[in-house]
Order: sequence, then structure tokens, then C-alpha cells
Amino acid sequence: MEDYSVIGKRIPRIDGLTKVTGEAKYAADYEMPGLLWCKIARSPHAHAKILNIDTSRAEKLPGVKGVLTGKDFKGWKWGWMPKTREEEPLAAERVRYLGEAVAAVAAIDEDTAEEAAQLIEVEYEELPGVFDPEEAMKEGAPQIYEHAENNISWDFHMDFGDVEKGFRNADLVHEDRFETGRVITGYLEPPAAVAMYDSSGITIWAAKQSPYFVYRHLAACFGLPLSKVRVIQPFIGGGFGGTKNDSLAGDFCSVLFSKMTGKPVKFVYTMEEVLMTCRRRHNMIVFNKMGMKKDGTITAMESRVIADGGAHTAIGPLTMYLTGCMSTLPYKLRNFKHDAYRIYTNNPIGAAMRGHGVTHTRFAAELQMEMMAEELGIDPVDVRLKNAITAPHETINKVTVKSCGLVEGIETIADSPAWKDRKNKKQEGPIAHGVGMSATSYLGGARQRGHQSCAAIVRLCEDGSVDYLTGASDCGQGSDTVLVQMVAEELGLGMADVDIKRVDTAMTPCDAGSYGSRVTVLAGEAALKAARDVKQQLAVFAAEKWEAAPEDILFKDRLVSVKGQPEKNMPFDQLAKIACYSGSGAVILGRGYSDYGIDVLDFEKGIGNCGTSYSFTSQLTEVDVDLETGFFKCTDMLIAHDCGVPLNPINVEAQNQGAAMQGMGQAMYEEFKMDHGKTLNPTLLDYKMPLASDIPNIEVVDIITKDPDGPYGAKEASEGAIVSVPPSIFTAVHDATGIWFKDQPLTPEKIVMALKEKKQNG
Repeated sequence: MEDYSVIGKRIPRIDGLTKVTGEAKYAADYEMPGLLWCKIARSPHAHAKILNIDTSRAEKLPGVKGVLTGKDFKGWKWGWMPKTREEEPLAAERVRYLGEAVAAVAAIDEDTAEEAAQLIEVEYEELPGVFDPEEAMKEGAPQIYEHAENNISWDFHMDFGDVEKGFRNADLVHEDRFETGRVITGYLEPPAAVAMYDSSGITIWAAKQSPYFVYRHLAACFGLPLSKVRVIQPFIGGGFGGTKNDSLAGDFCSVLFSKMTGKPVKFVYTMEEVLMTCRRRHNMIVFNKMGMKKDGTITAMESRVIADGGAHTAIGPLTMYLTGCMSTLPYKLRNFKHDAYRIYTNNPIGAAMRGHGVTHTRFAAELQMEMMAEELGIDPVDVRLKNAITAPHETINKVTVKSCGLVEGIETIADSPAWKDRKNKKQEGPIAHGVGMSATSYLGGARQRGHQSCAAIVRLCEDGSVDYLTGASDCGQGSDTVLVQMVAEELGLGMADVDIKRVDTAMTPCDAGSYGSRVTVLAGEAALKAARDVKQQLAVFAAEKWEAAPEDILFKDRLVSVKGQPEKNMPFDQLAKIACYSGSGAVILGRGYSDYGIDVLDFEKGIGNCGTSYSFTSQLTEVDVDLETGFFKCTDMLIAHDCGVPLNPINVEAQNQGAAMQGMGQAMYEEFKMDHGKTLNPTLLDYKMPLASDIPNIEVVDIITKDPDGPYGAKEASEGAIVSVPPSIFTAVHDATGIWFKDQPLTPEKIVMALKEKKQNG
């Protein structure tokens, strides 16, 4: 690590004190005089025509100030791209999943609004539903949308090299079916907002990790210029994609109610609403075919993905794109064919969730590679090292990798005592110990279509303190801290000298939001440029005073000096006063924006870079499996993560640990139990997520690679481990049981039944 003052240091989060003392305000905490509450009436059917809505009983209830139905939005719809705009704030003619919003109520308090919502009477004509994506693709299946043949919401295809020739050249070919399960983000803060519509336009305090998405949606829905829509971001209690990266019925209804009544309007979804109706990770079926030579070389891979997209398209096309475009990493792959189908069903909507797309297909490929290596008698480490890429590397679909710590990560796992001693572990009673591994990749600095640039403004105050404005969102990942570190480092200041402001679309620069591990890389680039702009302006004043060249002025440890002449120095705050008070006074503002271009990106064919850089995660997992009951526990994890340069090591560790726990929940516990579109476990008591007592010992090892395109050499450090965890758990369970499992979650029931079958078959 270079001689930095704050970069690379274990600095606590700048919002830590605010949060632990309870000072931080979340969307649900906002109160205003005359506040009304909004509640949503939802469909009890998964698929039905709306014949009539009678709101009269609700309107007569004392305290009710307004009722909305779908017709009040005059046919307006939204979606990720123009041809997928199909979702209405309130369903007007047809509901397509159980719990879809059909009406809304505004009342003087939450209880009255809840009661009134239950008084709304809706007459439905129930329609046949389809709940399995494979069934939905068949001829004669109920149609969710008339325009979607075989209920295909979106399809995506890649074909590079010659897969058939690759399979012919293989000594072993495997074809397997994998499934990833139905899971949700699991944040503790449900969606919430307070909206106000007045003469200045719309102001909304909303729990959004990408505020500028809802900003655009509200402007379009209400026919306002963007300058008349203001989204103020409170503290965010977790996001992870999906619901908090999109707009909701509550957003639109609360704004329209405010327009109707002239009052501020608030909504807060219940956790049951979240678990029953909000966006989920796509459940995917992955049919994977792989060819391998006797020495472990992968000759070809072909995959077919069928995703349960639920009732609307949402951001699903991007997920399907990622299932394929990232499959050409982290191993050398010369022949690859991929067909992905996102299917409409009468289930809740499938959308983006941390690591989306990549978690599904990488799970399948990792397991299949190990299965084949075992059949060929090749060590799991050796087969990975045989195929691992090194930088620089260009994949067959022109993904360019400029830094890569994959080999070093795999070697870190191989050198660990747990891996070296794995064959010496003894079974103690019914408890068998297993050790497994994985090696995966993920993109950072996501750049797709639309307004993707990040911007920053750095304002120097006359006392030497600094205001930093960014539209980038910290939804719990700690990015605010890292961005402040960058500004402080560039200006030679301490963390306390730089103040970051909450996102406010009327004040902060436009930013695409927090997703795709893009904040540190792209918002960081903007922050660096803005800070350097300030530094260059200040250097002119210092250079004039000392008769030096501006490029020779140094900023470090709150001091400004001349390179090679340390006796010429002054405190930073003194230079700030000189600059601000010179002549009639100067106003020092620094501006910066990210301009990392996309040379080639063919969204239809999967060609080019969908990110600025790529991280690589190698992982070892240890498990203890009870061979009598099937219950098992993860005891230890070793995560060797290439994030370029860790700008804040504490944050990198925390992000890897958090992603690992989400991945562990997905692999072991979490699964929506569904019955004809109805979620049977819509509480956190029944929807099983990892508890604090389930957390294994997690060691994170930083693999330093210093990426040339990242600020200070940084890459993503928040999503990689959610990709690496499931396959490492499944390979560990295989090591303990001798059985390959291919479906998530891996429950005790599945294990004990497989063990019984294995025993019966001798």
C-alpha cells in the first residue's frame, strides 16, 4: 500500500454514531402536521379480471380522506425499458399475482386506513393461473399477457465458438439440471415514504437505494418536469436490489393522495406485504452441459436457463443478460452457447437481488466442474488452476479483464490447513465433517443503458472544511465512508474535515444509484475528480505566494507545502482563507463526473463489458453434517477476495461477511413455500433466514491486484461472496456425504432422504 493518510486504513463508518444512538431518521420516522396514512387493498386471487370495485363503504368511514383505484392513474404504466412498461400503480382491469395492488385509501391514521382498505369490495372473475415456468412455456398454458407467446417475458441468447466441436473433443461430457430456489432480499426496513405535492411540485422522503429511478417515474406519471420532482433520501435500512431499486404502488398512491388532499401522505409496508408481494430473486432452473478433457481442460459449455419472472417484467432483462455474459468468467472458455428464458407466471415479480443472474449460472457451472473432476480423478484445486484466467484476458464475448487475483485466491485456499487436512478428518459418531471450495467472479462498476454517469461537487468552506455532494446512495454498505476517504486523501485532510450530504435530487448531482457494485468505482471516480479540481484551484494561490509551479504544491496531513522545499508550508485552513478572501473573494467549487466509457456493449448478443472491472472470489467452507438427521452447520469459511485494493479493510471484511450470510441463507435455509401463487410463509418466523447463532467463523483474505481503472486500484467488494458461498457449501456437503445435490436450498430433509436412498442402493 502506498503512503496514504486515510486510504487503506481501518476507519470506522462515518454514520456509525448516528445510527447506534438512534439519531438516524429512516423514511418511516418522518412525521408532519396533518399527515395522512396510505394503505393498499390487494387482490386475493393470483389471476383474475376486475369486474367492479365498490369503494363506498370505505369512503363513508370516519377519518377517510380519499380512495384510489386503477382508473385514477389513467392507464399510465412503468417498466425498465420502453417495451416492458406494463406495470400499473394499481391494477385497473386484471390482476396477475396474488396480492397485487387494486385500490388504496388515505386516512387520518394508520388503523383507520387499514380498516377502510378492508371495506373495499372488488368483484373478480377468476382466471386460470400458471405457477411453474416450465408449465407456463407449454402450448395451451394460461396466458399472462396476450402478446407474450408461450409466456416468454424476455429471452436472451449467446453463441460463441463451436460448442458441438468442443463437446466432440471432450473426453467427458456432463448434462445436469440445477435449481436455485425462491428467496428475497431480507432487509429489516420495509419500503416506506412520506410524500408531499404542493405548488413547488413533488417532494418525497423515500426508502430508495436508487432515488433517481423513482424521481423519473414520478415525473412521468404526474406529467411534471424533473425539476419539479424532489426525492430526499433518508437513511436506508438495507436494500440489496429488488424492491428498493424500483418504484411501488405506495409511492404513486401517496403522491396522488397528497395532490388530492394538499396533505403529506405516508405509507409503510408491513413485513407480510414485503414477503408476499415485493420483488424477489428469480427462481431459476439451469440445464448445464460441459465438456472436459482428461487433464481437466474445459472444452465447451452450453446452458439453458428458465427463470420464473412472475407477473411483470420489471428489471428482469438485465438479470437474464447477466446469466450469460458473466458465464465466460472466471475460467477460460473457448466455446459457449447460452439460451435464457424469463417466463411470466402468476407468482410475485422476479427482479434484481444482490449478485443477480451470476449467482444462478455460476452455481451450476461450479458444481458441474467439480462433479466432472471427481469422475476424472482430478483434484478440485488442480481443475480450477488448469482453467483459471490470468490478466490481461479477453473472453470469447469480449469481456476484458485487466486485473485478476483468481490464481492467488485458489492457491490461498489450497494452502490453508483446513484444505490440506481435509482427507484426515475422522467421522465422530453420526457427525461427518466436509470441506468444499469454489472460485467465482463478479462485475463491478456496472454500466448498462441510460443515464449511468456519476457526479460529485466538492465545496471548500472558508475555514478549510469541505462539503461533499453526491447523488450516490449508501444503503448500508458503507460507501459514504469510502467516498469521504477519497476526498480527504486527495485534499490531504482528515475524515472529520469532510462532510457528506444526504442525497436530495434538488441539490445533489444525478446518479444512477446503488446497484451492480458501482458506487465505489464510478462515484469514487467522480469524487476524485472533484477533489482534484479543488486542489488545482488552491494550488494556484499557494504557487503565487511561494513563487512555485502549481504542480509542485503538495497537500498532506492538513498541510500545504512545496515539493522539495518543506520549509515553505502552511496549514490547509490558512490557504483556504487566502483563496476565499483574495481580492473580492474566490468561490472554490470542484466538479467531477465518471466518464469510464463503454467501448462495445451489445446487450442483445452479450458482447462487451457490462462493468468497469471484475472481482474474483475463492472460498473454502467447512460443514458438520449429521448423517442420521440430515441437519448440518457451516463451521468455518475462508474467503480470498480480489477487490483490487481494499480502500477500507473493515468495510471489505464486513461486506464479504454480509454477502456470505445472504449466500448461506440462500443455500441452506431460505425458500418461499408456494401454493397456486400464495406465499405460505409470509413472516420472518416461517421464512427461515440465518440467525446470529448460525454464523460460522469467517476469515477474509484480501488478494491485492490494483486495478488500473478503479480509484486507487479498487474493484467491487460487496457481491462476490454471495456468488461463491452456495457452491462451496454444496461441495462441502458432498465431501461429507458422498452425494451431489443440485437444488437450493439444501435442507435436512433432502440430505436424509438422499442418504437413505444411497444406503438402500448399497
